Amino acid sequence: MKQDSITLASVHDYNNLYGLETHHPLVSVIDLKQASKTINNLVITYGLYAIFLKNGSQCTIKYGRREYDYQEGTIVCFAPGQVVGVEVKNPELAPDVVGLLFHPDIIFDTPLGANIDKYTFFDYSQMEALHLSMDERQLFLDCLDKIKQETMHPVDRHSGALISSNIQLLLDYLYRFYDRQFITRHKVNSAVVEEFELHLKEYFATSAASHGLPSVSYFADKANLSAGYFGDLIKKETGINAKDYISNHIISLARHRLLTTHDDISEIAYALGFQYPQHFTRQFKRVTGLTPKQYRDSIN
Repeated sequence: MKQDSITLASVHDYNNLYGLETHHPLVSVIDLKQASKTINNLVITYGLYAIFLKNGSQCTIKYGRREYDYQEGTIVCFAPGQVVGVEVKNPELAPDVVGLLFHPDIIFDTPLGANIDKYTFFDYSQMEALHLSMDERQLFLDCLDKIKQETMHPVDRHSGALISSNIQLLLDYLYRFYDRQFITRHKVNSAVVEEFELHLKEYFATSAASHGLPSVSYFADKANLSAGYFGDLIKKETGINAKDYISNHIISLARHRLLTTHDDISEIAYALGFQYPQHFTRQFKRVTGLTPKQYRDSIN
């Protein structure tokens, strides 16, 4: 089925799409039960930050090349620049969906604006949606209510700061809820780490010399996860971010070859996937404090 496309450049664009009233040009608390229009199949390019809580019937979201069922009680988040396809299996005029839209301009030159990259869940794919408990759902709704009250208040010199701080409070709660979800999924996440280690060893045993250094995205794809979610999972399970985990594995292999072979340092570099030996030397020294030659000489 062909899907129409739309770019949401403003809060008003979204509200107009569903027939909702706009109370503030940069922020809107959404309640689609109040919608007077409906859409069934649409590809949306977001120019806004968006957070939605689905309470009603199921729909399908296509994010990248994958499709995910968006079920009751889940939070999904989008950031400017993301493209999302929405397909509603059983269309309804006023779906039970609440949420928040805010334009990047509302957080410009604020503490939230300076730290927005901290909230990495905006980069998660929808397969990694957040599932809320009843208590968490109530906290989420309370935060939305505070933001809505501010958007309904006549604009004064405090409005921007208060709205921004309340959005930050909401995002901090989501950050906490995601941490809880990581903890409660420890067994599943441990299996992801084990699989990561296996793929890491396999890659450097078979592919590094011909394909170069692997990215975090390469291993995230192997796990069928987004790079953002995969990186956060590895960090929470091991205490080391995924990029450094890969780097540490490379240095471990390099140390072994420096100790057990007479291979030239450039040979070792190429075998480990480095395009230039000096890049290998730089990374080895950053981790160990010694160049590969100094390390080999010190052991000898």
